[in-house]
Amino acid sequence: MSRRTTAPPTPPLAPGTRPAPGYEVLAHLARTGWLDLYDAWSEERDCRCVVKVLRPDRRHEQRLRDRLRREGHWLRAFSHPHLVRAYETFDSPEPIVVLETLTGETLSHLVDRLPRRASAQDVALLGVHLCSAVHYLHGQGLLHLDLKPSNVVVDRGLAKVLDLSVARPPGIAPPGIGTFCYLAPEQARGGPLSAAADVWGIGVTLYEVATGDAPFDSGETMDGADGTDDTGGTDDSGSGVDWYPQLEETAPPIGSRRRLPRDLATAIDTCLRPDPAARPAIPELADALDAAVPRRGRRRPGDTS
Repeated sequence: MSRRTTAPPTPPLAPGTRPAPGYEVLAHLARTGWLDLYDAWSEERDCRCVVKVLRPDRRHEQRLRDRLRREGHWLRAFSHPHLVRAYETFDSPEPIVVLETLTGETLSHLVDRLPRRASAQDVALLGVHLCSAVHYLHGQGLLHLDLKPSNVVVDRGLAKVLDLSVARPPGIAPPGIGTFCYLAPEQARGGPLSAAADVWGIGVTLYEVATGDAPFDSGETMDGADGTDDTGGTDDSGSGVDWYPQLEETAPPIGSRRRLPRDLATAIDTCLRPDPAARPAIPELADALDAAVPRRGRRRPGDTS
């Protein structure tokens, strides 16, 4: 009896390869379940950038091609100090998105690396930045739907939101759009989604940055059955997971895990109310977070001085 063998994965592009005119690969940065990310050089801009392409074994999947192309066009059209910028998008023969190179670290790396939790002031300021980015996206007619620490980069106090791969307009959505342990209950359940889903995303991100832990189980015991394709976000069809802790329990009050100023703790807890209608609107949340920062330390979005 012959033993079935699995073909080795296609290696990433080698340094010196030109994935698109005017761009040269410097190094392979990461491989996810459906993407390869490269450190690349832009001849036109005379600077480094990030090139995002489909993995060779996923290039035949039209839904992923459309997903990457759509994200690239959005990020190139949008302009906001707390959103990553796309320099250019190539549609054929393969979709390629060229993004600005961000210095700094993702919040998930900072949470894991730093021995002490972020200060209350830093948590509040982060929340103001996230509210600013999300307010802009909502004004463009989109919900992000995958706000989490790994999708936010912080450098010198400035936060930038990444990854619009599962973004979509408000309305009816299948269950499971997003990342398992960060989904709002209505995302897990499926059905009508509104701005309140991103308010939840802001709250769950601030909760983890403040405490070091997400309020709900990460789902690691589910053997990857969270529909994330190793990227943390599902495709447009939902994950197919039929159990979510968000649908069976409420988030523990953040005060049970860390002592924070009352106004800040209340602002975060209200984001994680199970009923979307009971969560604050983005402008209301931004004001509450801004008020929680001592006046001498306040910085509005985009102020890096």
